[in-house]
Amino acid sequence: MKTFKLNNGTSIPSIGFGTWRMKDQDECESAVLSAIESGYKHIDTAAFYLNEKFIGEAIKKSGVDRRDLFITSKLWNTEHTYEKTMKAFFQTLEDLQTDYLDLYLIHWPRPIAFRDSWEEANAQTWRAFEELYNAGKIKTIGVSNFLPKHLEALLKTAKIKPMVNQIEIHPGLDRSDVINYCNQKAILLEAWAPFAVGGVFKIPLLQELSEKYNRPISQIVLRWFLQKGIVPLPKSVTKERIKENLAVYDFEIEEQDIKKIDQITGDDEQFKLHHDPDNITF
Repeated sequence: MKTFKLNNGTSIPSIGFGTWRMKDQDECESAVLSAIESGYKHIDTAAFYLNEKFIGEAIKKSGVDRRDLFITSKLWNTEHTYEKTMKAFFQTLEDLQTDYLDLYLIHWPRPIAFRDSWEEANAQTWRAFEELYNAGKIKTIGVSNFLPKHLEALLKTAKIKPMVNQIEIHPGLDRSDVINYCNQKAILLEAWAPFAVGGVFKIPLLQELSEKYNRPISQIVLRWFLQKGIVPLPKSVTKERIKENLAVYDFEIEEQDIKKIDQITGDDEQFKLHHDPDNITF
């Protein structure tokens, strides 16, 4: 699998396997095993997904060397501050049956539990991240759902710049402000909900491009991300679809078509931001 370089020199597989909403043990383990067998090296999870134990079991059953995988998890909203972060991190390691993470993210910048003290809470949390990073327990550290203003606040006290920002990105949703900011700061972007929870399959332009390139819409979208230097995190529990989502390295989309996808606008609810990070209710 092709990789991107993070700002600390670490390589990250350019497509990750998303596991959001995989709460059934058998389904989750089967999907992760299928992903690994299909060639995925990058598995994305979070404490909030309640499936870290299942993923740990799937990785164990796969027989693949831990060093050949890139595993990401995220700190949940109730666990900000230094002490809580440390406790939550080591619980994640135990659940995943590993002694290190390749990437650890702050899941949301301004959760309701720290609504009025979010800057200080994030600063304390990031101090724990930096300590774990320096100790070799995390290979790379980053954030999720952070807007430029949240990153600016974090950078006031951070000694190590975030390497990743995982946000909602898909055709039809304008995230140019975050994309431009992170590109300027050399912070790699990852895209959750890359298919807009199925919404992209209704977009006429993508249907046209699917016919032009003789590729399914899912591959057109994933290729669009790759050519923009963004890591998509497609999720599926279907073995055939899991394989299909990885078969995107043998073609390119013309630059004029990349620009057309950039300009897609969506009026449907599926094409709007799922959550405003400043006003989330969790």
